[in-house]
Amino acid sequence: MKLAGYAPEAEPLQRARACIEGLGGIHQVNSYSKLYMALFGLYDWKGVPAIPPELMVFPSWFYFNIYEMSAWTRGIVIPLSIVWAMKPRCEPPPHGRLDELFPEGQPHWVPVVGHPTPGERLFSWRRFFLWWDRGLKWLEGKGPHWVRVKALQRAEAWMRQRFEHSGGLGAIFPPMVNAVLAMKALGYSDDHPWVRHHMEELARFELDHGETLEIQPCFSPVWDTALSSLALAESGLPPDHPALVRAARWLIQKEIRIPGDWQVKNATGPVGGWFFEFENAFYPDTDDTAMVLLALRRIYLEGSLAQEREKAYLRGLNWLLSMQSADGGWGAFDINNTKAIFEKIPFADHNAMIDPPTADITGRVLELLGQVGYDRSYRPVQRAIEFLKREQEADGSWYGRWGVNYLYGTWQVLRGLTSVGEDVRDATIQQALQWFRSVQRPDGGWGETCATYDDPKEKGQGPSTPSQTAWALMAFLTCGVVNDPSVERGLQYLLSTQRPDGSWDEEEFTGTGFPKVFYLGYTYYRHYFPLLALGMYRRQRQRLHRERRAVAHGMHGMQ
Repeated sequence: MKLAGYAPEAEPLQRARACIEGLGGIHQVNSYSKLYMALFGLYDWKGVPAIPPELMVFPSWFYFNIYEMSAWTRGIVIPLSIVWAMKPRCEPPPHGRLDELFPEGQPHWVPVVGHPTPGERLFSWRRFFLWWDRGLKWLEGKGPHWVRVKALQRAEAWMRQRFEHSGGLGAIFPPMVNAVLAMKALGYSDDHPWVRHHMEELARFELDHGETLEIQPCFSPVWDTALSSLALAESGLPPDHPALVRAARWLIQKEIRIPGDWQVKNATGPVGGWFFEFENAFYPDTDDTAMVLLALRRIYLEGSLAQEREKAYLRGLNWLLSMQSADGGWGAFDINNTKAIFEKIPFADHNAMIDPPTADITGRVLELLGQVGYDRSYRPVQRAIEFLKREQEADGSWYGRWGVNYLYGTWQVLRGLTSVGEDVRDATIQQALQWFRSVQRPDGGWGETCATYDDPKEKGQGPSTPSQTAWALMAFLTCGVVNDPSVERGLQYLLSTQRPDGSWDEEEFTGTGFPKVFYLGYTYYRHYFPLLALGMYRRQRQRLHRERRAVAHGMHGMQ
């Protein structure tokens, strides 16, 4: 607002300043905000957590190395390590400075202290990394210069390799922005092809509404295409419908055929799988791969396209099986990415330094494995079931890492368990269904807000939404619960809130990026999840009708 010309005494800026002060002051912003302010001389680099490029020289077998961080963290941190080492500066105009946010007479920085931990011991990993941060800053400029040069070269080479076959580094906003900053710090011109490529890809994220401009964090076409196809197939669209065939052809073309970062920790795994975005070949993920495979099973293809589908399907399935972690679950991008110690590093305050196995993804993988004929007699399935039972909350729900929140996790786990043949009478499943009943809203729907990541006591509480109502309905339907008051009320909510054009409205955010940090509004969730639930309900009712007719016919024959 200051850069746009607002004076410090303007009412919007006064309110913003009061809010900042009420939250503890400017020094409470996260590490990346401090780094971005330092680029403009608004914050001293002494107060920015160290992100040394020397991380690049640690071999993959070393306990601390870049591949023990989550895939998205690598994309964020490695470019920033270049920026941190080079410390470039772009001076803002005088009216863009933030001096009034700093206490009078005090420097524009405070020591890196991290977030206080109640009851913290004298020695803790957090304290260790804080001293490590101080030591690294003290060593700046004192070590052998060739080590820094080699580290910067490796960081640059790492980025450039991943610029290939991608819509920008990681195909997501933060790594792409940081890659531009890193390239500029290294002396790349604005006309360099890689700089131009990233700026063009970033511009594609813009949604210009005339009076307002929104910036998307990434695109989700593979995810949305797979789920839309699945919903259309479940709703009764013929499996050879041209729309489904076109979607299948597009998905098959998006299969990954080159090795990526995942292979560092999974050296024997076969190449395969799918990513989330339009192009991001170094980063297939288990969630998208499972969803694509679920969708491809529902589409009828002929000739060479059918053969391509079968080959891609087997490659994806084998890759997915190779990505099971030691505890029996599946993470998103890497295997056994579970070193929680990394969460204590000062620049780890984006709350997603690692990529451990989660209940929701494990449930989705089980759903796929059940559909291709696996059950608990297959050891990987048994291990996954054991993982999910360990992860269940005391009230019967499961935490949802990639969707908001316990409604998402619990629905997906139930789909997985029933798909591999777990008995719906089992206490694990019955307790989960009872939890769904306990949190149904008075209007018949289900809803939950992002606040549940900060306070689990709020789980299952929030305004009803079409997508979350659909998840709850599918939880009941996948367990064979059809003629039930909760199901009837949930269906009535969906039918009564549907717009005349067939769509639904949804204002709440029901997708999760980084818990407690940022959330995603998938604009298709409000449409394909209700369609999927309604299609499941119709199929279940038809099945029950056929069973009743068969019983009646048998009784008539006996008479």
